[in-house]
Amino acid sequence: MAQVIIGENEGIESGLRRFKRKVSRAGIFSDMKKNRFFETPLEKHKRKEIARHRQQRRYRKRR
Repeated sequence: MAQVIIGENEGIESGLRRFKRKVSRAGIFSDMKKNRFFETPLEKHKRKEIARHRQQRRYRKRR
């Protein structure tokens, strides 16, 4: 749970900016998007397989 406490002399805009940054670092938006629609087991397997291939490609490029 992302929480931001705004100081006495702090503006709402800067507090909102800090909140958005905290939420994005926590990965809340990506989790919401991922759980928005039902995913069949076959779709889930395909998505994970594609992610695995991407990860392997990144690892090979570093070497």
